[in-house]
Amino acid sequence: MINLIVSQGRVADRAPRMIEGAARTARALQQRYGCSIQSVGVPQPHAHDDWRDSLPQARDTLLGLRDAIDRSLRRDPLTVMLSNTCSASLASLPRVAQSMPEAVVLWIDAHGDFNTPATTGSGYLGGMVLAGACGLWDSGHGAGLRPHQVMLVGARDIDPPEQALLTQAGVRILPPAQVTPEAVLAAIGTAPVWVHIDWDVLDPGHLPADYSVPEGLHPAQIRALFEAIPAGQLRGIELAEFNASLDEQVNAAALDVILDIVAPVFERHSAR
Repeated sequence: MINLIVSQGRVADRAPRMIEGAARTARALQQRYGCSIQSVGVPQPHAHDDWRDSLPQARDTLLGLRDAIDRSLRRDPLTVMLSNTCSASLASLPRVAQSMPEAVVLWIDAHGDFNTPATTGSGYLGGMVLAGACGLWDSGHGAGLRPHQVMLVGARDIDPPEQALLTQAGVRILPPAQVTPEAVLAAIGTAPVWVHIDWDVLDPGHLPADYSVPEGLHPAQIRALFEAIPAGQLRGIELAEFNASLDEQVNAAALDVILDIVAPVFERHSAR
């Protein structure tokens, strides 16, 4: 049985229903595949604050997620985290780097999330998470991820200072038009793979996500990646930033998209 680690505490949420989006995704996966759910954190209201405020507020949730991921990495063939925001990956990526130093991280996101306190224009913690995990700034939650083992997949909205940091660090970027199973398989080789998806990577209209950007990936492109990555190499997935709607028809359609994308992974593991 797959255990779902679900972030339910505020981790820099700037939109009102990100926590609800993670919870709904978990319930949908549980209903279809019989997964267990481990909720971490206590919901708090969203706020348009700076990382200096949101990071300490998220501390207890991040520590709880870290401990849950540590246990899963030791015990489970596949670790799954459903998070309200990308900021929750400050808990996961340092554990991945420690547990699997050779792992390739596929960061499937419209954005680079590679800003630092010195370069961020928005002050949003989620826009700094990958740089923190790579040690470009100290989040207080660890680092250790090697930039050359990270590939940005579908990224297309990157600030110039952020691009300079990505280039200097050696992070690979695969723009939407080049996202194919062949390109990704060539990048991962035989290494363990950790996949992070921010739903804003999709072309707008497929599901509600904060910070959506035009000319993105289509659901079939991401599903094809999961079909192609060998089951023995895929060690973890993170699904982030589903901003649940007040319209239940929109939510139902969005969850259908999510479940179809990840079906190759969950069907393989449920069959074991």
